[in-house]
Amino acid sequence: MTDSKKPIGEFKVDFNDGFDDELNMSLADKLAALAESRKAPKSPIEAALSGVDIETTPPTDSDGNPIASDELVARARPGEPAWYVIHCYSGYENKVHHNIDHRVETMGMSDYIFDVIVPSEEEVEVKEGKRKTIERRVFPGYMLVNMILTDDSWFVVRNTPGVTGFVGMGNEPTPLPEAEVDKILQRMEAEAPRIKVSFKVDQKVRIIDGPFNDFIGNVSEIDMERAKVRVMVSFFGRETPVELDFLQVEKT
Repeated sequence: MTDSKKPIGEFKVDFNDGFDDELNMSLADKLAALAESRKAPKSPIEAALSGVDIETTPPTDSDGNPIASDELVARARPGEPAWYVIHCYSGYENKVHHNIDHRVETMGMSDYIFDVIVPSEEEVEVKEGKRKTIERRVFPGYMLVNMILTDDSWFVVRNTPGVTGFVGMGNEPTPLPEAEVDKILQRMEAEAPRIKVSFKVDQKVRIIDGPFNDFIGNVSEIDMERAKVRVMVSFFGRETPVELDFLQVEKT
């Protein structure tokens, strides 16, 4: 398989990080070198990271022994489906999803290309005291494709309008481990929407719900796991800590 773009150098693919922010970082780590090689503007995630040269910094296990290169990445057995990460134009993920589906149907590739996912999640944000639910891209500009990798299936996906390439070692697409795919799917299927936090510790916020409605206070602690925030408010001349839900406060 050959790519219409200039081949890129090898870079480390390590999908073994945690899922939440850690998975964002792990996926971006694989893509930072790609963006650098193309000399294209980096996304906010990519800009925070740099590629890893596996030739000059060989990976080792916990005992310091070198890890064989074929142990670093997930491998797809020939003829079996696997999940691959593709890069597309940010903001056009749904359009690219439609384009791939259309090409699969018209080119008779449904026996090789099975599913396309745009990782996203519901997010609740509060503005001017009003709650609004929006769909947020988990990895802007990146999509997952479940497919049996052949020259033909690669060609169909790679040459879909809006797709700029596969993520992998050099020009070889690298399958995403099933454990990481499961984490992404679980995140997308979560019943409770993610709450967007616009405030930080030591910032002033206004309480918009509950017995302390309209009180102004300073954020002293943010608990992302419990979706709680502790605010110090002046009550009868004394600073009093009040624990609230994220949706009960807004940035002043």
